[in-house]
Amino acid sequence: MSYPERIRKVVKLGALSALTVASLVVPGTAAGSTTVVSQPTATADCYTPEHSAARSKDGHANDLNPAQAAAIEADMSSRVAAKGQSLRVAAATSIPVYVHVITSGSTGSLPAATISQQISVLNSAYSSAGFSFSLASTDYTNKAAWYNGITDGTTAERQMKTALHKGSSNALNIYTASLGNDLLGWATFPWDYSTSPTMDGVVILDESFPGRSATNFNQGDTATHEVGHWLGLYHTFQGGCSGSGDYVSDTPAEASPASGCPTGRDTCSAAGTDPIKNFMDYSYDSCMTQFTTGQGTRMKSAWTSYRG
Repeated sequence: MSYPERIRKVVKLGALSALTVASLVVPGTAAGSTTVVSQPTATADCYTPEHSAARSKDGHANDLNPAQAAAIEADMSSRVAAKGQSLRVAAATSIPVYVHVITSGSTGSLPAATISQQISVLNSAYSSAGFSFSLASTDYTNKAAWYNGITDGTTAERQMKTALHKGSSNALNIYTASLGNDLLGWATFPWDYSTSPTMDGVVILDESFPGRSATNFNQGDTATHEVGHWLGLYHTFQGGCSGSGDYVSDTPAEASPASGCPTGRDTCSAAGTDPIKNFMDYSYDSCMTQFTTGQGTRMKSAWTSYRG
């Protein structure tokens, strides 16, 4: 199967007390059993579908409610000010990672080496932003109902996360499966942890891990992108060419998601070409290489406010 285009969808943010989710879409033991190898209803989504035709019906950031986004910014700013903590981007924040591999029989099983490669990809991407990741544990669950075609906001997702989620607000839970609706993955935002802690984390298409079969999206940057949402980043194209955009001043405005690696693309009249190499755009994994200093500061602010 090929994955010719990375496209994510953002729908309206719910109230601050409601769970918001950022998502990405893509182009044995007895069934129902759970094997532990080592050390458990979304209202807003951001997706990446597999097919280019999905772009026309996804809505993207145009569906984002600016008032709700502004309220989140005000809440975050007040929390940072109240805590009075330094946001030194250079100082590393260590994040324990719990990987939950969902399978259907032997299908979907990820070897330890592949999971280690994914952690390395995260560490490489986030080092300049002041975050590091260490694998705390991996568990394998053989359950077809969770593996085949799971999507966000479903009973299957809630059952899976309720059973498997580990750690507290500072722990990253990654779930892998064969996702429905051509999804590459989805993620919760940090400001929703307090109202729904067991739903916190990211869900990733298993074949988007490094070296797997998701063509153009198999270098591990689906996880990089979704963890960006988990740490409080929006898409680079949020808000298009007007308004507050992604609330990061050093990511140039972008009218719509990029596909492939369109060097020189410039969709807004404001200064700067489109940030097609940014991990929060929709470019191919091979094109994604950077976070900006401003994104690093924003992630630190979100961490201080909701996860630290």
